Amino acid sequence: MIARGDDAPACLPPDPDPRTPALTLPPLACDAHFHVFGPRAVFPFSPQRTFTPQDAPKEALFALHRTLGIARGVFVQSACHGSDHAVVLDLLAAGQGRYRAVGLLTPDTPDADIARYDAAGMCGVRFHFFSHLGAPTPADDIRAVIAKVAPLGWHVAIHVGGKGVLEQYEFIAGIDAPVVIDHIGRIDVREGLDGAAFVALRRLLDRGNVWVKLSGTDRISREAYPYRDAVPFARTLVEHAPDRVVWGSDWPHPNHTAVPNDGDLVDLIATIAPDEEGRRKMMVDNPARLFGFGNG
Repeated sequence: MIARGDDAPACLPPDPDPRTPALTLPPLACDAHFHVFGPRAVFPFSPQRTFTPQDAPKEALFALHRTLGIARGVFVQSACHGSDHAVVLDLLAAGQGRYRAVGLLTPDTPDADIARYDAAGMCGVRFHFFSHLGAPTPADDIRAVIAKVAPLGWHVAIHVGGKGVLEQYEFIAGIDAPVVIDHIGRIDVREGLDGAAFVALRRLLDRGNVWVKLSGTDRISREAYPYRDAVPFARTLVEHAPDRVVWGSDWPHPNHTAVPNDGDLVDLIATIAPDEEGRRKMMVDNPARLFGFGNG
């Protein structure tokens, strides 16, 4: 049985001293995947949560982005806050157009709420296939939610792991909307670049409507920083589909056993995308197109 609420396991805090990266990111660089938690006294955690994070409020996120040279970002609503998007709306308002968000919706989410989220800057909806986050959403419910947000042009974020990309291949391929695979599909690096799941991920990218977040090298790695076993997977995806990759920090790294320094993660971008043009696509042009940011 999965522990929930106050019995749920506690997460490690983010590194309190993110270093300034040696790499200078291009202007309007975007962090395409991060979370904000609480503060709990203002934005309570869900009683059905399966993990309990440390407070990681928007002020800490904004300070981190200043340190890293990040101008834009995409807040991914966490199962910790469930269907209560108050923390999302608060950040979007404070971000004054510099941020977008991905929500957690159900077929019962009122259309009026979806319209309000859209006006605030929400541009996507996320579904997971991980037991530690609770039972996955049934396929018919996912299709019903996609139908509700399709007229708004939202993307569909998919969180799978291991062989998940392979197991969900046909379902993902059947989605007409833009699809974003989180965290490099959280593939098993031990299978190598020719592993079935990673091959399936590249085939999905070839469909033209599928994107991938090059976040989570630290999660798929089985080594310490600089994650030499994981970086080749991210670099391969940059080379394979340079126009459909985006980068994310995954701050504050919930449910992580070895929380990275976010400055280290930014410096890895130079290895993942060695040339300036590739970095600009990944950090600026691609997220601007996918998430609906303007050019200024």
